[in-house]
Amino acid sequence: MKLSTEQEYKNIISECRELFSKKAADYGTAWRILRLPSITDQIFIKANRIRSIQEKGITKVGDTEHGEFVAIINYGLIALIQLRMMNDDRMELPLEELMRYYDEEAEETLSLLMDKNHDYGEAWRDMRVSSITDIILMKILRVKQIEDNQGKTLVSEGTDANYRDMINYAVFALIKLNEDENS
Repeated sequence: MKLSTEQEYKNIISECRELFSKKAADYGTAWRILRLPSITDQIFIKANRIRSIQEKGITKVGDTEHGEFVAIINYGLIALIQLRMMNDDRMELPLEELMRYYDEEAEETLSLLMDKNHDYGEAWRDMRVSSITDIILMKILRVKQIEDNQGKTLVSEGTDANYRDMINYAVFALIKLNEDENS
């Protein structure tokens, strides 16, 4: 039985959440020290890594496309949590509060995905994973430009919408990679 896109999304986010929660237990919220451009750069590094794996077909350090897409999702959610907490200077957050923020941002991102899926008719299902990677890289470059302009845009969406799009495209890539593994 084929799962709905919503259920596929929730399965992917559940996997990402589990890893995020374990890392939070190990490291706390050390990432709170990062400014948003640093988080954007982390996502950029992960997306470039994926592109390198796709182009070279090999990896010397054992990272996989799958793992790097999971990292993009989690760094995207970290960025959204940082945006939410702009006026909160706490470095450490209780795990329960952190995971509540994670869940709320993931749910809002799912809502955006469902709205766009309705409008675009799940066109992403016919895309190549390499094209999804390129779109994520484009979104990152957009965010970098917005950040370089101190957040000012004339007609464009803000950084939060671009982070949500990056997360959703990474989810799409993971769904497609899972389908490839299971076919």
